[in-house]
Amino acid sequence: MAAASTTEDAEKLQFIEEITTNVDAVQERVLAEILARNADAEYLASNCGLAGTTDRTTFRAKVPMVTYEDLLPYIRRIADGDRSPVLTGSGHPISEFLVSSGTSGGEPKLSPTVNDDLDRRLLLQSLIMPVMKKNVSGLDEGSGLYFNFVKSETTTPGGLPLRTVLTSLFKSDHLKKLPYDPCHKYTSPTAAVLCEDTFQSTYAQMLCGLCHRHAVRRVGTVFAYGLLRAINFLQLNWRQLAADIEAGELTHRITDPSVREAVAGVLRPDPDLAQFIRMECSNSNGGDCWAGVITRIWPNTKYLDAIATGSMAQYIPTLNFYSGGLPIASTIYGSSECFFGINLRPMCDPSEVSYTIMPNMAYFEFLPLDGDGGDASQLVELAGVELGREYELVVTNYSGLCRYRVGDVLRVTGFHNAAPVFRFVRRGNVVLSVDVDKTDEADLQRAVERASSALLRPHGAAVLDYTSRVCTESIPGHYVVY
Repeated sequence: MAAASTTEDAEKLQFIEEITTNVDAVQERVLAEILARNADAEYLASNCGLAGTTDRTTFRAKVPMVTYEDLLPYIRRIADGDRSPVLTGSGHPISEFLVSSGTSGGEPKLSPTVNDDLDRRLLLQSLIMPVMKKNVSGLDEGSGLYFNFVKSETTTPGGLPLRTVLTSLFKSDHLKKLPYDPCHKYTSPTAAVLCEDTFQSTYAQMLCGLCHRHAVRRVGTVFAYGLLRAINFLQLNWRQLAADIEAGELTHRITDPSVREAVAGVLRPDPDLAQFIRMECSNSNGGDCWAGVITRIWPNTKYLDAIATGSMAQYIPTLNFYSGGLPIASTIYGSSECFFGINLRPMCDPSEVSYTIMPNMAYFEFLPLDGDGGDASQLVELAGVELGREYELVVTNYSGLCRYRVGDVLRVTGFHNAAPVFRFVRRGNVVLSVDVDKTDEADLQRAVERASSALLRPHGAAVLDYTSRVCTESIPGHYVVY
C-alpha cells in the first residue's frame, strides 16, 4: 500500500510539473474545449456571435468582460426552469447552483455548475497531499482531524439543487463512497460530516478526534476561523465529552441515528483518556490550560490546515496561541465559480502564501489594476502577466461563465516553471474609502494588530474578531472598528 501511495504521489507531482511547463498550450486547449462544448449556448452563439468558433483570437475580440449582474438575467432563467442551452451547450446542462459567499443586491450569488465540474475540483484536491508529503515527513503514518460540515440545501423554482460548494462536494457519490479509515485518512466518519445539525456534527467529529488523538498528524478545516470555533466547542463541551469516553456511551443529546451508529464503531470505555481530557481542559495543571492545547491533546500534529489569507489572517495570533506556534498551511485557492490553484510552498509563513494557478482548471485572464478601467481589450492572458503587478482575476469556466470578473485582486509574486504564482491581495469590492484613500483588508489588519499590541496585550487580552465601516458623519471622516 505504501509503495502504491508513493507511486501515485510521484505521478501527481510530475503532473504538476508538466502542466505548469506548457501553460499557454494548456490554456489554448482548455478554451477550445469550453467553446466547443458550449457552441450552441444562447449566450455564446446569439449574444456574442461566436457561431461555433473555438478560435482564441475571435473569442477575445467578440466576448465581453462581464460581472455577475450582467449574467443575472440568464442565471435567473435557468434557475426558474429554462432547460434550453442558455449558458452551456445542450450536452452539458446546468446540474446545480452553488451559493457564493458574495452578495448581489442583498441576495447570495448563484454560480451555475455542470456535472463534470466536480471532477476538476477533485483533481485539484488530489494534488494537495502529494505536495504536503513532499514538504512534511510522516503524513502517511497517521490521519487528519478535519472539522467539515454540510449545510441544509434547497432548490431553485425550476427544481435545481441550491447548495454550498462544500455541501456539493461532501454529498457527492465519490466522497460518500470513500472507506472510513480513522488511522490513515480522516478521524471523522462520513455520517458525522453529513449531519446538518451543527452541534451533533461537531460533537461527533470532536469525540472521534479525541479517541484517535495519537493518530492525528494534521488538524484542519476550510477557513482559519473554523478551527477557533472547534476549540471553543471543546472549551464548552469537554466535560460531557470526557464523560462519554469514560463510559463508552454517547450522550443522548446526539439523536441522529446515522451519527450514533458511526460513533458506536469508535467509542469504547477509556477512563484514562477521559481523565487526561479533564486534566488538560481544566486548570488542574495551573496556568492557562488552553495555551498550546492542540499539541497537548494531539501531540503528533505537524501542522494546521486552513485558509489563513485575506480576512482570515486576523485569526493567526489566536491559532498560534492554541497550537503552540504550529505551521499553518493554506493549501488551496478557489471559489464557487471555479477552483484556481494550489500552494506549492505550503509550509511558508502565512504572510507569504502564494498560489500557483493550474491552467487546466479554466481559461484565465487578468485585468491590470493600473489600467484605464474595465476595458476587455486590456485583459492579459495567464502566460502574459508580469512579476510584481496586480490584476483582477477574470475567468471563463466550463459552466458558462465567460470572461467573468471574479472580484479577487492578485499580485504576481513569481513563477513555477511557466505558471505564474499569485498572492491574494483582497476582494476587489472590499475596500474602505473615506475620500480618495483606499484601505484594503491587509492595511486594516495591520492597523488592528498594532492597536491590539499597544492597548490590549499589556492587559493579557487580544482581538478575537472584528469588523469595520466608514463614518462620514463628522469631518474629517474616519473608520470605525468594532
